[in-house]
Amino acid sequence: MAPTSTPTAPFGRVLTAMVTPFTADGALDLDGAQRLAAHLVDAGNDGLVVNGTTGESPTTSDTEKAQLVRAVVEAVGDRAFVVAGAGTNDTRHSTELARQAESAGAHALLAVTPYYNKPPQEGLYRHFTAIADATGLPVMLYDIPGRSGVPIDTETIVRLAEHPRIVANKDAKGDLGAASWAMSRSGLAWYSGDDMLNLPLLSIGATGFVSVVGHLVSAELRALLDAYTSGDVAKAAEIHQRLLPVYTGMFRAQGVVTAKTALALRGLPAGPLRLPLVELDQAATELLRRDLAAGGVDL
Repeated sequence: MAPTSTPTAPFGRVLTAMVTPFTADGALDLDGAQRLAAHLVDAGNDGLVVNGTTGESPTTSDTEKAQLVRAVVEAVGDRAFVVAGAGTNDTRHSTELARQAESAGAHALLAVTPYYNKPPQEGLYRHFTAIADATGLPVMLYDIPGRSGVPIDTETIVRLAEHPRIVANKDAKGDLGAASWAMSRSGLAWYSGDDMLNLPLLSIGATGFVSVVGHLVSAELRALLDAYTSGDVAKAAEIHQRLLPVYTGMFRAQGVVTAKTALALRGLPAGPLRLPLVELDQAATELLRRDLAAGGVDL
């Protein structure tokens, strides 16, 4: 049974976009995934996103995606929301992944803006609607124009919010003005998808985070959120400022690369990357260590 959701926080408030652990020979490490999921929930996450970008979804098979969802739900599904990435740039494939995730026990779906083919806004509307129509699961949109090449315009977000199963948006647009208008007009639950903007997005109405740095600082993210929601804005700002080197260091390279490097250095399940992603070299690894240490994270 999934945790109890609320309209303002349908998938929890602190979620880590979890890496997908692999074995030394590059196979899916389901035992490692379960151990990592349990570690992250113990550290303060009340939700996890699997099969997202940080989960190397472009290079995992459909079968692996279903196996991963099933394993993580088995490990932590009674304590945390498990949100399964189902978005691709192919609507038919996305609806198949959505149904597969539902069958595997996911509590919700994450649907990213179609990438590379740069559809018009009407295409985005029909794409997301098709995914939401494919299952009975609630859906979080994922607006990340830096990767997809196309933003979800505010008018499109407002239209999509009319669908009963589209209930949230993961915002990695980096536009606080657009976010303000979209939150105000859509009523969707809003999740920060850009760690550097976690606190600024809270200040304009976001409900929580879908984080990469949560692999390392979930407790600090929870403390930041709790401080802000309890009215201690100064404490929240202090935590935000303390974490700035962590945010910077984790995004000097692609987030999954740095996350897997840091997890491995901590002795947690991670494993190798799948091409075209490659490991950090020694100099970049040492820089990551320094950045994280400056933010209070020792590896």
